[in-house]
Amino acid sequence: MRICRLGGALIVVALAVLSVSLVGQQQPILGYDDTPMQPNGKWHIHDGKRPQPPVVATTAPAPSDATVLIGSRDDLSAWQMSADGAPVTWPMKDGVISTGKGMIRTKAEFTDFQLHVEFATPSEVKGDSQGRGNSGVYLLGKFEIQVLDSYRNPTYPDGQASAMYGQYPPLVNASRPPGEWQTYDIIFTAPRFKSDRSLDKPATATVLHNGVVVHNGTAFFGPTQHRKIDPYTPDNVKGPIALQDHGNPVRFRNIWIRPLKGYDS
Repeated sequence: MRICRLGGALIVVALAVLSVSLVGQQQPILGYDDTPMQPNGKWHIHDGKRPQPPVVATTAPAPSDATVLIGSRDDLSAWQMSADGAPVTWPMKDGVISTGKGMIRTKAEFTDFQLHVEFATPSEVKGDSQGRGNSGVYLLGKFEIQVLDSYRNPTYPDGQASAMYGQYPPLVNASRPPGEWQTYDIIFTAPRFKSDRSLDKPATATVLHNGVVVHNGTAFFGPTQHRKIDPYTPDNVKGPIALQDHGNPVRFRNIWIRPLKGYDS
């Protein structure tokens, strides 16, 4: 490098030489462009030009790209009463919300997502079967994953904790004792419809109850109901997350959601 002692000109010359040097350097080759195309015709195998996945930090209590619906602050601004859209009347203290009268739902609506929910049924056991720690997590407001105290509490199988209510019982009963905090991790894909409004693909759910797989990409027959199954309709493509009031005291905390996009988005 040639050095010129002309005051500020010294810096300009040095930076210019450095810039030319960097331009001449080749960027590292990250993949291949001479490999076969993948079957969908979009990318070469090991294609280095394919977009890099976005980085997501996984520090607690939620991934960095998640929307926190119930967090550590006593904030229910993301929710409203399902019946009339009024402010939520369920009590909340220290980041824990307890069931009250009427269902609540998120103001926002979703399609495909990853949802994390923590809940606890009462430590003092009262009632049995469906009358013990009963609530529910509604996906799109239509598809229920049952909440129930199913620890040594027999009931109809497709109505126990983590059931796709009225349709599929969980693969296993992973319930913890009454009063202990439990988790649902749900990966949900909304139904798809054809241009003529007929069903193309049903809604599906993968559910982990306390870290154990209880549903594996299972399709709903239709929106869930008590003692029946509703047919699919085109308005099922999106909707809120809802929590059920079933007359039993149930607590919820640390609820977050991540909308899911396609590859290379």
